[in-house]
Amino acid sequence: MNKAALILALVAAPALAEPDAHALERLVKQDCGSCHGLTLKGGLGPDIRAQALAHYEAAALQAVILDGVPGTPMPPWRPLLTDEEAAWIAEYLLDGDRE
Repeated sequence: MNKAALILALVAAPALAEPDAHALERLVKQDCGSCHGLTLKGGLGPDIRAQALAHYEAAALQAVILDGVPGTPMPPWRPLLTDEEAAWIAEYLLDGDRE
């Protein structure tokens, strides 16, 4: 699935449906990884592995995902992700026990 198709699939998903874990994991690895490094160890953006994010609450990460960080390259994903999807991504990043 290409990037545009993945984003369209995420946007078209019914609001009440559970987040599509497989699609969101792919989004993290491909889209987040394009700035944060393919292993999420950092690149243009900082390290976003669990040990680097351990001092953050999930709600704070969710807000960064949805609203971006003004004055930095971190874009807002609110136009493309639901609150539930952003919460899933935040928990996924904080969990870190997936490799």
